[in-house]
Order: sequence, then structure tokens, then C-alpha cells
Amino acid sequence: MEQFDKQINAQQVAIVIVDHGSRRDEANEMLLQFVQLFEARASFGIVESAHMELSEPSIATAINRCVERGAEHIVVAPYFLAPGNHWRKDIPQLVAEAASRHRSISCQVTQPLGIHPLMVEIVQARIDECLQA
Repeated sequence: MEQFDKQINAQQVAIVIVDHGSRRDEANEMLLQFVQLFEARASFGIVESAHMELSEPSIATAINRCVERGAEHIVVAPYFLAPGNHWRKDIPQLVAEAASRHRSISCQVTQPLGIHPLMVEIVQARIDECLQA
């Protein structure tokens, strides 16, 4: 995967947010809802969802859609908490395989969500919701 070329127009940058994928439709629907929320608040013209396995759209499908929509650089953001094997090995491999079909694009994979000060706020909000129920 190539490094980001700073001369790429922001409208040519696509974001793919990828989760593990599930056999349960409601779990897959949660990713779609998050991606729609992200797309509404972010400044990227192209945003797609993907599942690493078990459900469509796959990472390859999402990358193909990005290219069809004019992306020249794709940033894959794993919707994962920790840097496990899927983040270290599986997702980069799937991204590289999909990107190899499109020689004109470059791709990067972000860090997982991990430890971040805003995660404390999210956990606190979930605890508050639970205690109020």
C-alpha cells in the first residue's frame, strides 16, 4: 500500500469503515448507521461501509465502489477496539488484495479505535444510560 500523496484532492479521498461482520442483520445494520452518521459529520465525499467477513459489502466491494465514485486514495478505518490479528494481518491483506485490482489508487489502514480520551466519555454515557433504565 502506498503512502498518502498530499496533492490528492479531498474529494478524491474515500473512507471505508470496516467491522468484523456478523450473521446477525441487526449487528451489520449498526455499522451502516454509524457510517451514515460519520458521513453526515465528516468532510469526505466518499464514505463506504464494509465487513471483514460473514456479510456484504466486503472490503473488496467497498473499495470497488470507492473507485467507481472517483476515489484515488482510500483510507480504511477498522471499527475495532484493539489491535488484534484482524487489524494486524487480515484487514491489511484484504485491503492489499482489493487495491491490487486498481493500480491507480493508494490505500492506508488506520489504527483501531483503541485507547482515546473520548472513549472514556462513551463508556461513561453507556453506564449512565444503564443506571437510568
